[in-house]
Formats: sequence, C-alpha cells, structure tokens
Amino acid sequence: MFMKAIGVAAVLTLAASAARAQAPNDAQIAHIAYTAGTIDVAAGKQALAKSQTKAVRDFAQEMVRDHAAVNDQALALVKKLGVTPQDNPTSQALSKDAAAKLASNAKLSGAAFDKAYLTNEVAYHETVNAALSKTLIPNTKNAELKSLLQTGLKLFTEHQAHAEHLAAGLK
Repeated sequence: MFMKAIGVAAVLTLAASAARAQAPNDAQIAHIAYTAGTIDVAAGKQALAKSQTKAVRDFAQEMVRDHAAVNDQALALVKKLGVTPQDNPTSQALSKDAAAKLASNAKLSGAAFDKAYLTNEVAYHETVNAALSKTLIPNTKNAELKSLLQTGLKLFTEHQAHAEHLAAGLK
C-alpha cells in the first residue's frame, strides 16, 4: 500500500520534473487532470461495492460525485474551447498505477480494504494536489481551465483532509 502511494508520487514527481524541463501544454494538462479524476471515481465505485463501513461508503460516494462533477465540467470546457485532451506519459502511468491498485484492493475485504482504500486516498490526494499547485496550474495558459483546476484544488484539498480524518479513525 505504501509502495503504491510511492508509485503515484513517483509518477507525478516525474511529471513535475518533465514540466520544468518542458512545460505540459493545456491539452496535456487537461488530460492529466481528467485522468486523475477518473481514477478516483473508479476507486470510489470499488469502495462502494466492497466496503460495509458507513463512513467509508459516504466518503466513497463523495469522491464519485465530486470527481465526476469536476470531470463533467472539464469535458464541457474543452468542448467549448475546441481542445482535444492530449494523452501523455503521465496520464498513461497514472492509469497503469491505478489499475494495479484497483486489482490489489479487489483482493481485500472488511477493515483491510477500508484501511487500504483510505490510505491510498490520502496519498493520492496529497500527490495530485501537489501536482496541481506546483505544476499543472502554474503551467496552464487558458484562464478558464486554470480557474477550473484551482476550484478543483480547493475541493480536493478538502477531500484530502476528510480522508486523513477517516484514516486516523481506523488506526
């Protein structure tokens, strides 16, 4: 579990390093942000299917609702702007990492699943929020996309705090 969090952190750290060398364009940033949201929707849906703990299920429902809503806003924005999100190595690595995490968590149940899910949510939000604030938002050129990412960052920072609170309660 900790190793998976390190994997996500490594992917986004590589993205930040690559961004410093060659800043991602708005189409790549949109794809990375959308991919990150889709990953959290999938994790939330898995938690809804597997967890029996009300607080975990409520949190998972919040993740599905909020990340799907932000992704819907992002899709509407890129359509309005006539931009096609551009797949990139960061998005691909995030997707690969997430698939492995979902497979790993699928083998768990009960308290072990809840702990793995919440621990990953804390690490994932921490890492994505850092990437948003340090790499993606600063490199975004379009004001509307930048505003959406900033709004997302505020919401996702709240998600991180909520996940930290729930995870601390499981220990």
